[in-house]
Amino acid sequence: MMRTDRSVLALAVSLSTLAGYVDALGFLKLNGYFVSFMSGNSTQVGVDVIKKGPLLPLLLILGFVAGVTGGMLLGDSAGGRRRPVVLAAVTLLLLAGGGLHLAGLDRFTLAGMVLAMGAVNTVFAEGEVRVGLTYVTGSLVKMGQWLASTCQGSPRGDFATYFLLWAGLACGAAAGGASYLRWGLASLFVAGAAALLLTLATAVRTRAGR
Repeated sequence: MMRTDRSVLALAVSLSTLAGYVDALGFLKLNGYFVSFMSGNSTQVGVDVIKKGPLLPLLLILGFVAGVTGGMLLGDSAGGRRRPVVLAAVTLLLLAGGGLHLAGLDRFTLAGMVLAMGAVNTVFAEGEVRVGLTYVTGSLVKMGQWLASTCQGSPRGDFATYFLLWAGLACGAAAGGASYLRWGLASLFVAGAAALLLTLATAVRTRAGR
């Protein structure tokens, strides 16, 4: 799908960048835990069992799964309007998180971030989640497979697509880190504004049948 539709690829890369941005905010606030990269938190569960107890990473994982669940239910009920509807929910969670931070309720802010990052992975779901936006290990594997097939003289797949997803996440994380050092979790308003723009653009395309 992403190979043939540049607009879909652009949306996927934009959302991957947004995910990197938000994850960097959570990572810095939580001193090494993630709000979107659950493979890292799963490793932390094992490490923390030995060090200090795995409650925090387990809560983050449960929140992420809850976000995916909610995103799937919301998207499935929206039918052909899945993308703008799910993105609207992500936008509300991020903006609400920024508001909760200003109110001094950072625990709830972080909960909203985790839920948003789980939900954003369901934007492209078609029966099941087909495009992972908050994790890029699969993209790196695809890039390695492409390089191997190229060395064998028969390149398969689309290297550029997976590279852009990876680069989007990495660049978003760099921007999120810089933003956090300046504004802390108030940087969520930037993420919320970006998500709102993507929601509006997607709604226009959906209404136009594209």
